[in-house]
Amino acid sequence: MIRPVCSRNLVGRAKLNSVANKRERHDTILEIVDSRVVSSQEDLRKLLLQRGWDVTQATLSRDLRELRLARVPTPEGEMLVLRTVPGGAQPIAAALDGEGWSDVLGTVGGDDTILIICRSVAARERVLRRLKALAGEPG
Repeated sequence: MIRPVCSRNLVGRAKLNSVANKRERHDTILEIVDSRVVSSQEDLRKLLLQRGWDVTQATLSRDLRELRLARVPTPEGEMLVLRTVPGGAQPIAAALDGEGWSDVLGTVGGDDTILIICRSVAARERVLRRLKALAGEPG
């Protein structure tokens, strides 16, 4: 006798497999980021593909959010430190923020020092060239 399989059981099994796959994918992501520096989501997506996980950017973005993983500056440096005259850092930092440069994520101004956080190493180099040009220094 052939009996129809209850679709609810199939849905339940699919959800269990989906949860198990997600857990395995999360474990794989954690293994990758623990073992090397990953520069971008696209690089991570390619590394996952090498391990058999073909994920979309949207899925990977959601996974990273759920794992509470974020991009942080690397030793190569995505930050610049700018020295000013005493009392000059905060107004200059505010001016830099006001310019809305796409390469700059934000600034922190102390009394005579500004920390400039850039989007990438390449962005840091562009910001450095711009700042040198504004200061009249050779690029």
